[in-house]
Amino acid sequence: MEEAMSALSSQLFGVWFLIGAALVFWMQAGFAMVETGFTRAKNAGNIIMKNLMDFCIGTVTFMLIGFSLLLGEDVVGLIGKPGFDLFGSYANFDWSNFVFNLVFCATTATIVSGAMAERTKFLSYCVYSAIISGLIYPIEAHWIWGGGWLAQMGFHDFAGSCAIHMVGGISALIGAKFLGPRIGKFSYEKGKVARVNAFPGHNLPMGALGCFILWFGWYGFNGAAATSLEQLASIFLTTTVAPALATVTCMVFTWVKYKKPDVSMCLNASLAGLVAITAPCDVTDASGAAIIGIVAGLLVIFGVWFLDYVLHIDDPVGAVAVHCLNGIWGTIAVGLFANPSVPGASEIGAGVFYGGGFKQLGIQLTGFVSVAAYTAVAMIIVFTIIKKTLGLRVTAEEEIVGLDKLEHGIQSSYAGISVQYSSEELSEAAEVGISIDQAVPVVVPATTPSSTESAMHKVVIVTRQNKFNALKMAMNSIGVTGMTVVNVMGCGMQKGASEYYRGVPVDIQLLPKIKVEIVVAKVPVKEVVEAAKKALYTGHIGDGKIFVYDIADVIKVRTGESGYDALQDSE
Repeated sequence: MEEAMSALSSQLFGVWFLIGAALVFWMQAGFAMVETGFTRAKNAGNIIMKNLMDFCIGTVTFMLIGFSLLLGEDVVGLIGKPGFDLFGSYANFDWSNFVFNLVFCATTATIVSGAMAERTKFLSYCVYSAIISGLIYPIEAHWIWGGGWLAQMGFHDFAGSCAIHMVGGISALIGAKFLGPRIGKFSYEKGKVARVNAFPGHNLPMGALGCFILWFGWYGFNGAAATSLEQLASIFLTTTVAPALATVTCMVFTWVKYKKPDVSMCLNASLAGLVAITAPCDVTDASGAAIIGIVAGLLVIFGVWFLDYVLHIDDPVGAVAVHCLNGIWGTIAVGLFANPSVPGASEIGAGVFYGGGFKQLGIQLTGFVSVAAYTAVAMIIVFTIIKKTLGLRVTAEEEIVGLDKLEHGIQSSYAGISVQYSSEELSEAAEVGISIDQAVPVVVPATTPSSTESAMHKVVIVTRQNKFNALKMAMNSIGVTGMTVVNVMGCGMQKGASEYYRGVPVDIQLLPKIKVEIVVAKVPVKEVVEAAKKALYTGHIGDGKIFVYDIADVIKVRTGESGYDALQDSE
């Protein structure tokens, strides 16, 4: 009976192992949503394509060489023996292990995508993805999980704070440094950075969805290798506590410092807490997980600030702060918070705070330094070669117009919606001599003189959005039917409030308004102004303003009529 139960348990956890692998694969969708939401709309398709190819190209190289380097027969503790059992001995192959390690490998590769977003050549990124999946990740992962020298020493990284997140984060840091910042990210004076400019992502709900997908998938990421129900439940608990505490900490800190709780920073804090708990999730109790999460929540804020204001490295999504810094923190945390009483934790020594001394901490530090050094050297070589041969960065025109259009031939990633360029992007285009909107030559009618001389005026009204219907009815009542209306943002006496995006000031919080433009000749301008004042007046701040301009001429494009004649079907 006992043997039957043991066999059943083994089968159940074997199935759970594969379900966990599927959950980790689902995290690719989370990474794609976070990175896309936190970047600009003109690059959405490029971000999706890179995340897709991280997995697909990674599968090819992992099949050919990566898997054997990771889990092949150990060679002097450094690499697995290369082999082709996947092709030559399929019937006896360890299928589950292959799938499980493949999805982890893809996660390592895709971390870099966000930090190098919006300015990387797609071909060059594909080459990087193949190399990290086939060579860089499998070798260091062999040291930790394949029976290599760190595993023999007693180094502990249960689910990959070091092997996956720190390695991906360091690669992201180096890649972003090699690329340089996006055009307009930093303002310079006398050759030095004088201001850090914020580029808010185009779709915060998409970023939030990605965060929740990642958190959900992380239960498989951390829990798939559990071998007992007690251990699995404990891992689920720590995987919940750490990100929750990290997020609350980040919310409180940003609320106090910036007077508003920062939404995008809190989303990144959730991921930071998950990264930090990944290595010690199986050996840490609830108290340890809470402390690990609190530190992670502060660390991600510091990391974003440090990259922007000290290193001046542009990381569009905060990947370095989330994965590199918190991958390091999670690796070290094992040596501090390992508790032998936690289910499944007896295989390693107790942490510093649980009476175990500094032995395990020393092992963890050795592992962190070794893997970090290997990754840094390897990735510097890889990015140097790619930069010298294929080139890493797109042209200024491709970056400003958008990678979707010029790298992938997509007019817009959102059907029926064209990309809208900000005034900053138009200014950037002008500085590098690029015309974003290409003119199309057409034959137009010749301009004809007006048959009637009459004074023409342009009336511009800026007021509350809810006043538009009243204003429209007032204009119709005096015979004015032609007008141009746009939604605008602005503030006057109401001032505005400071606004921040991931800790970077975005000037002031502007208020929604409408701007109505009317050109009149037949209707006296004084009558238009009086009607507008009557319709808009409430006596409170925010009623708006009316601007009156003299018009030198008006030309109707369709007919070529000018002046008074051009306006006769507009008033």
